[in-house]
Amino acid sequence: MSDLQIFLDIATEAALAAGAVLEGYLGKVEDAVVEKGRPGDLVTAADKASEVVILDVLRRHFPDHSILAEESGKLGNQESEYLWAIDPLDGTTNFAHQYPFFAVSIGLLIQGIPQVGVIYDPFHDELFRAAQGLGATRNRRLIRVSETSELNRSLLVTGFAYDRRETSDNNYAEFCHLTHLTQGVRRSGSASLDLAHVACGRVDGYWERGISPWDIAAGVIIVREAGGKVTAYDGSPLDMRSGRILATNGHLHNTLIQELKEVPPLSAWGQ
Repeated sequence: MSDLQIFLDIATEAALAAGAVLEGYLGKVEDAVVEKGRPGDLVTAADKASEVVILDVLRRHFPDHSILAEESGKLGNQESEYLWAIDPLDGTTNFAHQYPFFAVSIGLLIQGIPQVGVIYDPFHDELFRAAQGLGATRNRRLIRVSETSELNRSLLVTGFAYDRRETSDNNYAEFCHLTHLTQGVRRSGSASLDLAHVACGRVDGYWERGISPWDIAAGVIIVREAGGKVTAYDGSPLDMRSGRILATNGHLHNTLIQELKEVPPLSAWGQ
C-alpha cells in the first residue's frame, strides 16, 4: 500500500469520526454559538468537538506531521514537509441554523502541494476522497467533472467572505456578472462542498475570495483527480494563502478567467 493510500485512509477515519460528532450536535448548539471577531464568522461547540476528534486521529498516526486547524491554528512539527489543513465544520453558519449544507474537510499538503483530500457531508452521508494519482470518488465510486463547455449552459457556485461588509473586494460584482451569463450561480456557504460538487459534475465551476487554506486543501486535489482544473483567478498556479481560487471542469476555465477580468464595477449595476 502506498503512503498516499495510507494517508487517505487515515484522513477518512478522522473525517467519518468527526462527522458522527457533528450529527450528535445538530440542532443542539443554539446557546453555544460565538462570533470569532467579525459579524457572521461563527464558532460552535460542534466545531471544537469535531476538531478534537480529528486531531486525536492524526496525532496518533502521524505525530511528526504539521497541522493547520481552523480553531487551533498551527500545531505539531512546523518543519515537516507534511501539513494537514483541517476544517472541522465547514459551513458553521449553516450548521447553526440547521441548514443542511456543511462538511468536514481534511487535506494533506506535501511540500506545499495538496495531495490528499477527504470531505465528508454527514447530513447526506456523502464521502468525497482523492489522492494524487489515485482518482477521486464519492462513496467509493469514481467521479468525473462535467462536460459543459458553454458558459450560457453552465451552473456555477461561489461564496462571500466574512468581511464582505467592510471591503469593496467582496465578490458581489462577479456574482451579478456571472449570474447574467449562466444558467445560474448558487451560494452554498461551504467551500469544501462547492469543490466536491465541481468534482462530481453537479456544478461546472466555482470561484471565491477571502478563503483560508483549510477551506480548500481537500477540495483542490479532489477536483484535480476528477479531471478538473484549479488555479488562481488569472490562470496562474494556485497560491493556497492568497484567499482566491478558481476551480472548473476545465472546459470553462479560460472563459471564466476572461470574464473575471472583465467584470464591471458594482456601481455600474445600479445603472
